[in-house]
Amino acid sequence: MEKKTDKKYAIEIQGLTKTYGKNRGVENISLCVEEGDIFGFLGPNGAGKSTTIRSMLGLLHFQKGEIKLLRMNSEKQQKEILAKVGYMPSEAMFYPSMKAKEVIRFAADARETDCREEAERICDLLEVNKEKKIEELSLGNRKKVSIICAMQHKPKLLILDEPTSGLDPLMQEAFFKLILEYNRQGTTCFLSSHVLSEVKRYCKNAAIIREGKIIRTDSVENLSKSNLRRIKIWQQGGEREFSYTGDMKELIHKLEGMEFEDVLIEEPSLDELFMHYYEQ
Repeated sequence: MEKKTDKKYAIEIQGLTKTYGKNRGVENISLCVEEGDIFGFLGPNGAGKSTTIRSMLGLLHFQKGEIKLLRMNSEKQQKEILAKVGYMPSEAMFYPSMKAKEVIRFAADARETDCREEAERICDLLEVNKEKKIEELSLGNRKKVSIICAMQHKPKLLILDEPTSGLDPLMQEAFFKLILEYNRQGTTCFLSSHVLSEVKRYCKNAAIIREGKIIRTDSVENLSKSNLRRIKIWQQGGEREFSYTGDMKELIHKLEGMEFEDVLIEEPSLDELFMHYYEQ
């Protein structure tokens, strides 16, 4: 997405390149996220989503490029950035013998911030048992603790890496209710995900990353539009199904020369559409 001077950005990435020796990382990533956006970062596993996020937060040293979060340089002003950012990694890793309430308080103390009121509110919303030790919690409940640690200080920017994995549908709904509430108050949200339905439902804009490169950035509405069609033909020998992206008049012309009993032409599902982006 082209950077425009009349807009304010919460995230600005220019030419980010991070490699791991011979292994692929990310190459020449450029991305801008406007303040107040809920931005989806889509891609299959191994596409470079987590590498990009860790580079943004200064957790990885990258070879080329520049990153600004909240108009601050990610390498030179990391401490100031982290005070205003909430980060939720894809895997919730905590000291197993600590109680949930101790982990939550530890995260608040690390920021030197009194977050007790907001932490208590989110705990109630997500139905967290604060007295249980981390080792006694299920994956979903550890995920809830991670959500509280990321959000209790009311950050200006939320960076969430696969946040809903492990949450049951009711808790996913409660989680996004929180996201929308924070967003209404001005928080920008950067949501890394491969759950396409939640991106379409909650995100305004999105970027698609594949094999370490951004292949498209646009509004979710525009990304959901395509000339891709799913074709299903019933013939005497059975049925045939395929995808088609060409001119519809040409397709009709081709079908006129075929023998079939019935034909169905329909738009692909969101999952199929994004798989098309991943595979093309």
